[in-house]
Amino acid sequence: MTKAYIIEVNDRTAGIIARDARGFRFFSSERLFDSLEGRQFRSVRDAERAARAVFSERRHLLNQSLFAI
Repeated sequence: MTKAYIIEVNDRTAGIIARDARGFRFFSSERLFDSLEGRQFRSVRDAERAARAVFSERRHLLNQSLFAI
């Protein structure tokens, strides 16, 4: 039986994580999180942390570019 979980970050669906033989594999549902596509994680929590880190990094870069003008 496959176990799958939805990963959400700030009301955005980052992707789905599904259990396989080696842990949990990430499937991106939004372009912002494509860097995580196919990555293997030990736990759902690890995948959620990674998605939050991607979101935070992108938001930080966006804020920097807005104030650089």
